[in-house]
Amino acid sequence: MKIALMDSGIGLLAAAAALRKLRPDVDLVLSSDPASMPWGPRTPEEITDLALGCARAAAALEPDALVVACNTASVHALAALRAELEPALPVIGTVPAIKPAAVLGGPVAIWATPVTTGSAYQRGLIRDFGGSADVTEVACPGLADAVEHGDDAAITAAIADAAARTPAGTSALVLGCTHYELVADRIRAAVALTAAPDLVFHGSAEAVAAQALRRVADPSRTGTATTTVLHAGVPASLPPAAALYAESRALVAPTLAV
Repeated sequence: MKIALMDSGIGLLAAAAALRKLRPDVDLVLSSDPASMPWGPRTPEEITDLALGCARAAAALEPDALVVACNTASVHALAALRAELEPALPVIGTVPAIKPAAVLGGPVAIWATPVTTGSAYQRGLIRDFGGSADVTEVACPGLADAVEHGDDAAITAAIADAAARTPAGTSALVLGCTHYELVADRIRAAVALTAAPDLVFHGSAEAVAAQALRRVADPSRTGTATTTVLHAGVPASLPPAAALYAESRALVAPTLAV
């Protein structure tokens, strides 16, 4: 079995690690375009073009499913990706876990990029799935870029800034950017002093990984646990910053596409 994941950068590591945990034999294709980061400030048309480029490069390696492991790309490009690739290649998008967070009934905070925060897309999710929960949107300027480049000081500062704007007593925190899942422990520690003692985190990686495996036409087909990395369609290796995160250590050493 081969599953492809696409993102602007290393945010796809969380879902890739979740897939490898569920299916240790799965072959992974990690397709990104880090030179074009960040995608958030770009126009929807630019984001769609970049996402299609990453997806086409991954699709050329004939995976069984494609995970759009990027909230921004899922917002702006998912329809275009599905229109081009399905039904031959199942495409799985990433959506913030607002619904399961709201079901708990307590105050909910959604950490997301500045562009996603307050967007019609996210407001629509809150309207449709937030129920009666008190939902606060928390923009996290610079956090995704800091995670992408492994800038420890910038990560600390961005998390502290967002934590200071997260309401006291928050009982559920939704990570609305895949990059944030790579530093979830640091986010949890930063909000622990003011959040509810039973604070629950909601990422997307595990749910997306499970959905990808459900969409595979032949789940009995085995793989050999390879990891292929593409940057803008060119064979590459994971960037040095990836080694800073536990999720990358769940993957075998990357191999080059042929």
